[in-house]
Parts: sequence; structure tokens; C-alpha cells
Amino acid sequence: MTYTKAIGVGCKFILDKIVRSLALARINPNVLTFIGLVINIVAAILFGYGKFLIAGLVIIGAGIFDMVDGRVARYTNTVSVFGAFFDSVIDRYSDLALYFGLLVYYALINRFFYVVLVAVVMTGSVMVSYTRARAESMIPQCKAGFMERPERIVLVIIGALFNRMAPCLWVIAVFSNITVIHRIVYTYQQTKGMGAPQPVSMPAVATTRTNTQN
Repeated sequence: MTYTKAIGVGCKFILDKIVRSLALARINPNVLTFIGLVINIVAAILFGYGKFLIAGLVIIGAGIFDMVDGRVARYTNTVSVFGAFFDSVIDRYSDLALYFGLLVYYALINRFFYVVLVAVVMTGSVMVSYTRARAESMIPQCKAGFMERPERIVLVIIGALFNRMAPCLWVIAVFSNITVIHRIVYTYQQTKGMGAPQPVSMPAVATTRTNTQN
């Protein structure tokens, strides 16, 4: 067994134990999702005070809740349409909270350029999610581009832990907006020749809970 495979197996074992423990505690998956938001808000406050290293570690902790909420829902058979919707909405708030913390930090140290950069990052991140959601109201799927939420969070963590936040923000700013453009082009290509969009009917019963990684 290779080292990477061994690490993967070990992480899966630990994650399964956490999921089972939370399931036995009968904690609602939506509560876990909300706890992840609260932890990210703590990280945002730390960003505002310039405590980047600690903030990065806190974001990793929040990521555990982000990974287990859907798994707990499936394990306890409590999947729902609302759960998927709630998870997606809370993810947006979590992302914006982190960027808002960075915005406050750069404003406090009078780095106007980086305030603008963070604003561009916030806009791009929101638009990546919006373009997918809007496109999928007209076409079955729109996953074009690659700067989705997991990639953005990993870059924020790297920037925080290694004190290289500025380069990471540049990468997010550029590639988030490239992803938006990619999705616009993809949706244009998929909708060419289509008539007026038809209303989308919502399913009456949910069968799965998905984590929308936009």
C-alpha cells in the first residue's frame, strides 16, 4: 500500500467514525451545516485581526463539518431537498464571511488596492455560483470551469497558513471570473436554437442530499 493510499484509508476511517458518532447523537445535518458557518465566522474575525495562521487552522476545522453534514444525512436517511438548498446557501455565507474578514483586515492597514482585490474575489465567487444556478434552470447541468468552492477554500487556507494570501487572492480573482465567462459561453452553446425557457418543476420528494460545490 502506498503512503497516499494509506493516508486516504486512514482519513476515511476517521471520517466514518465521526459520521457514526454524530448520527448516534441524532444531530440534525442542518445543524452541522450551521455550525460550519459559525466556525467560518470565527475564522473571518481572526482574519480581520490579522491572525492568518490561526484562521487557516479554524477553516480546516469548519471543513470537517462541511464534509460530514451530507454524509450524516445519508447515514440517518434524513436527506431532503431543503437540506441541499440550505447547505448551498450556508456555503455562500461562509465564503463571503471569510472574504469580508480579509476586506476588513486590508481596510484597517490602509491597503486600498487589496480591498478592491478582495471585492473582486467576492464578486467572482458569487457569480460562479449564480451562473451555474441560473444556467441549470434552463439546461440539465453546467459545471464548466474549475474554480469552484473546494478550490477557492483550499487557496484561502494555503494563503493563510503560508502567509501568501495576496497571490492566492489573485489566483481566485482571475480564475473565478474566467470560470464565469466559461459558463456563460457554455450556456450560450447549449441554449442555441432553444425557445423561451420553460418553468422548472420541483420534485415532490427528495431522494438525495447533495453538497453543491459551486
